[in-house]
Amino acid sequence: MHLDKVVDGLAENPALPSELLQRLLGYRKGLGRVAKRPDLSDDMIAEIIATDDLWLTHSLALNRSLPRAIRMILAEHPDPAIRKAVAVAAGGNAPRELFELLLDDGDPQVREHLAESDHVPPDLRARLAADPDPKVRATLAQWWTTAPEPVRRLLLTDPDDSVRAGACATYFRRLPHPVPPADLIPALLADPVTRAGAVRHCTLDTATARRLAVDRNDEVREELAEHPNLPPATRDKLAHDPNPRVALRVFARQDTPEPTRAAIHAQILSDVPPQDWLANLQALDDDALEREFMGEIARAELRALRLPWVTADPLPYVDSPYVCFRASAAMSDRLPPTLVARLLDDGESSVRTTMALHARDQIDPDTAERIDRTYRPDKRVRWRPADDFPLPADVLRRLATDPDPKMRQLAPRDPDLPVELTRRLAADPDPMVRRTIAAHPRLPAEDLTRLLADPSESVAATAAANPSLPTTSMHQLLALAGL
Repeated sequence: MHLDKVVDGLAENPALPSELLQRLLGYRKGLGRVAKRPDLSDDMIAEIIATDDLWLTHSLALNRSLPRAIRMILAEHPDPAIRKAVAVAAGGNAPRELFELLLDDGDPQVREHLAESDHVPPDLRARLAADPDPKVRATLAQWWTTAPEPVRRLLLTDPDDSVRAGACATYFRRLPHPVPPADLIPALLADPVTRAGAVRHCTLDTATARRLAVDRNDEVREELAEHPNLPPATRDKLAHDPNPRVALRVFARQDTPEPTRAAIHAQILSDVPPQDWLANLQALDDDALEREFMGEIARAELRALRLPWVTADPLPYVDSPYVCFRASAAMSDRLPPTLVARLLDDGESSVRTTMALHARDQIDPDTAERIDRTYRPDKRVRWRPADDFPLPADVLRRLATDPDPKMRQLAPRDPDLPVELTRRLAADPDPMVRRTIAAHPRLPAEDLTRLLADPSESVAATAAANPSLPTTSMHQLLALAGL
């Protein structure tokens, strides 16, 4: 049995009796998840603080249900990791006094967390623009994109390069991205660390475009390639840029000639390295390695590319040879039913899924199942189409015996799943299927307790967190843990 994981799962079980919860406070081998429970009594909280165990106290500091007085106590804890956790968990109901206390914390990482938080009162957060640590100021510049103009001016003119770079960047941690004051743009464009972030905001003339087109910073040329007033001659020059990410931005422009667009698309896709190139990194010099990585990033960006100008006028692009164009067209809510049906049957999963999300009233259970069954995300994500298009109970029960384990994972979404199917899924050879059914309320106690000793840690922990777990099993687990 994966005892540590099982006890952690039990610590999250909402049906855990209070007397067992009290005993669980004595466990020292897990991650201290019991301290995150919302039903801790005052005596239990006091006991956790008295033990001064790092994991327990850290989890307690992350508990968003703590009384204000306890948060204030933990905000003065001698361990900076605990104080950081308090800063992370400080939400909209945290008292102003807590933020004032943390704002003067001696550990800059505590103040960095405050710089990230939208819950800090604006007048207190503004003080971080003058923080002595540049990392705190740079964090504030990246996260507080709606800061008042005086604060943004301070950050944009900060003496530290990293702060100015964070304040005038091509990417921010929050939307909307800030626009620098117009009078600062010439200086930001002249500064190497802010130039890339200033390009999109500058007034572009021919001479400036030519100068930026040969900038050594790839990000500058990438931003230039997206500028709405880019001269055609500079656009055509950037179409042949050695960095494929720059050329990709020319590909995405509405004014790019079709032959140029097709050539860029073919070039990006033709540069795919051998499948085993990552295993032979030592054989590549630095330049070759950088080219391979840039190519991988460009191909990923090409797959994820969505173009608003295509969505605004989708009809010419429904049959585009470019997947990203068809997916962009599928984002339109104004396509006629015949074209919707065509895109729902597109050969690319991303196009089918995008169309389904923008034509919800035209998705029947058969289509929803097909979209989910053939869903192939470009990267590992938790979301799947069935999250947005719930399948009816009769379909879920049929899927319990489906050959594809990914589809069998959907069956437990039926809260009234027949017991014989829950038992079958509890013995499924796929651990993800067993993990999903381990949380089901109709799984018989015999099968649920058997999953506590499952070879998969996540299955065992999920079974321990199931509120249907018999109290006798909870007692046995605590006994095994020496509690």
